[in-house]
Amino acid sequence: MWRLWLLFDPRRALIGLFTFLFVLALVIHFILLSTNRFNWLEGPRPAATAAVISVPASGTASTQ
Repeated sequence: MWRLWLLFDPRRALIGLFTFLFVLALVIHFILLSTNRFNWLEGPRPAATAAVISVPASGTASTQ
């Protein structure tokens, strides 16, 4: 394992790793903020009400 660090500079490798993890965490948090369930800043949005079209029922039953 120690030979691996002879190929890579430990400072650059750790800075790259932490940068990648930070960007990944930001992406995950922004994805969660865009959902209705996990948006902890604005809270859940009210559900959109669907327009209901009422059709009057016919008074006679169809017979064969």
